[in-house]
Amino acid sequence: MRVYNFSPGPSALPLPVLERAAAEMLDTNGTGQSVMEMSHRSKDFKPIIEKTEAALRELMGIPANYKVLFLQGGASLQFSMVPLNLAAGDAPGKGKKAAYIDTGIWADKAAKEAAKYAAAEVRASSKDRAYSYIPAAPAPAADDAYYHITLNNTIVGTRWDKLPDTGSVPLVSDISSCVLSEPLDVGKFGLIYAGAQKNLGPAGTTVVIIREDLIGKAPAWTPAMLRYDIHAAEGSMYNTPPCYGIYVIGLVLEWLKQLGGVEEIARLNREKSQLFYDFLDNSKLFYSPVEKPYRSLMNIVFVPREQDAAKKSEIETRFVKEAAAAGLINLAGHRLVGGMRASIYNAMPIEGVKALIHFMEKFA
Repeated sequence: MRVYNFSPGPSALPLPVLERAAAEMLDTNGTGQSVMEMSHRSKDFKPIIEKTEAALRELMGIPANYKVLFLQGGASLQFSMVPLNLAAGDAPGKGKKAAYIDTGIWADKAAKEAAKYAAAEVRASSKDRAYSYIPAAPAPAADDAYYHITLNNTIVGTRWDKLPDTGSVPLVSDISSCVLSEPLDVGKFGLIYAGAQKNLGPAGTTVVIIREDLIGKAPAWTPAMLRYDIHAAEGSMYNTPPCYGIYVIGLVLEWLKQLGGVEEIARLNREKSQLFYDFLDNSKLFYSPVEKPYRSLMNIVFVPREQDAAKKSEIETRFVKEAAAAGLINLAGHRLVGGMRASIYNAMPIEGVKALIHFMEKFA
């Protein structure tokens, strides 16, 4: 039985992709072997990674002067790699200035990690109202090495509705939970990165898209595995890449192209999210704590209207348990914030959102 999986990551994959991967598990492209068994330097794997990169460039409109890297370590490793490669100095902790906007737990983690290698400064934060909005973004300083934002905030369910104007200072962004969910002008960024496990593929692969002029700035003491220039020069083959993850990303991108591309998936995502937000806004039992202009298309956070803490907790626990029994799984909010959360990434069909709404009506 297939359930509707609302997990924030690793998340649901499109059914046609799973079926294709299953059919090719023992024999991929007539090679008589699984991608799991292929040498990453073989003639059999080379066309797989090349096709995946080409599809990503086409769907995202990635300019020719940007490198696409398939790395490991998740977005969390990029919290270190970004400052190491763009702002680190001759010794740890003696780097250049870097601007960070704190819009949630992951943005906070990124800023704190960057402070180990650069003079990272939090220039604005929405922590004062439990990260329920996106704060006004101040202009960067002239000597900032880069300006970092988290485009979609998975845990608290907010998104940037408008990119900050950073002028000549490179804009850097974690786009893990919104990559390919709607059109994005890659040319406005110096670097973007995304863990694959939400909208791109299985956990274990991280995509980094970096403008070429930002490559080669890492200090000599930077570990080889954490240098963009080394990975770029080796075509993501400096060490063994996550071959199977790259292969599945290619299948997801092919599915997305057949669906109609990013414009079409954006239309579907807006339809799904609007349907659910409209329900929440009219529900007597639940509501969204996120301010309307900043509501995420991908991660919809909701809580009971009940004010008594004990009763509220009881409703949340019962809701998650009964929803799972009804085939609607992974609806608990993040352990640090509680509540509930429905992650409705690209692979979630509108039927899943309708099934959730129907259950919530009955539950109420």
